[in-house]
Amino acid sequence: MKVKKITLDDNAYPSVLRTIATPPKQLYYLGLDPEEWLARPRVAIVGSRGVTPYGRSVAELLASQLAERGISIVSGLALGVDAIAHEAAVRSGQGPHLAVLANGLDEIYPASNTILAQRLLEQGGAIISEYPVGTPSFKQNFVARNRIVAGLSQALLIIEASDKSGTLHTARFALEQGRDVMVVPGNITSPHSVGCNNLIKAGATPVTCVEDILHIIGAENLNRTAYVHKGENADEQAILDLLYNGVSDGYQLLIQTNLSADIYTQTLTMLELSGKIHPLGNNHWAPN
Repeated sequence: MKVKKITLDDNAYPSVLRTIATPPKQLYYLGLDPEEWLARPRVAIVGSRGVTPYGRSVAELLASQLAERGISIVSGLALGVDAIAHEAAVRSGQGPHLAVLANGLDEIYPASNTILAQRLLEQGGAIISEYPVGTPSFKQNFVARNRIVAGLSQALLIIEASDKSGTLHTARFALEQGRDVMVVPGNITSPHSVGCNNLIKAGATPVTCVEDILHIIGAENLNRTAYVHKGENADEQAILDLLYNGVSDGYQLLIQTNLSADIYTQTLTMLELSGKIHPLGNNHWAPN
């Protein structure tokens, strides 16, 4: 796929980036053309690279639920929360989504996300950079990249961040650009949540469900568009209904379905084998 280029002087340059501080003088991209980047509501999802099972679960849940309602996910394709959010959005089957890199587009960084990047493009998304082909991933580029992630989005959602996390740079850019900053509250004893909890104390909007995000961006009336799997029997359907309504904790699934432990485990196994659900880790589950 050929890398394409657009400059600040072009009419098709994204209007939302023209008004940010130090807008990119040029953008290089693969996939979806710039005039389509802003066609749908957009939420940036960022967070810690060293994500915990809790952060993974929340990132997958919220990214998939947003994508299923026709909202494009914007992130940086980095390890941790970025990649998890992209993966969940792509898995939903609802595109397009946007990834912003801090290096030239002749190489995906990190390389471990190359297949994920290909899937994002195959689903009609775009991979974007302000750096020409051949530019390596310099440390300072990652901070600069974050202003584009925030700028392309209507609102920013942060999932896990330590008190010195680079994610906080993205929050600062978003605030400077007049974007809403939303934060998932975290365990007060976890170092991975110190940055998030401090942002909430400073006035960021706490988020505990997808409806909170939809309200912030004014998209409450968007309907779920993803294909909803049907269970082969009442037990499977009971579990699927709970998963589609945001219950992901395995213990809560067991309690709320009122199934015996044996039947619950057997039903969960059959749902996984049939490709209707997948594990998030730490006894959490999500629908495919």
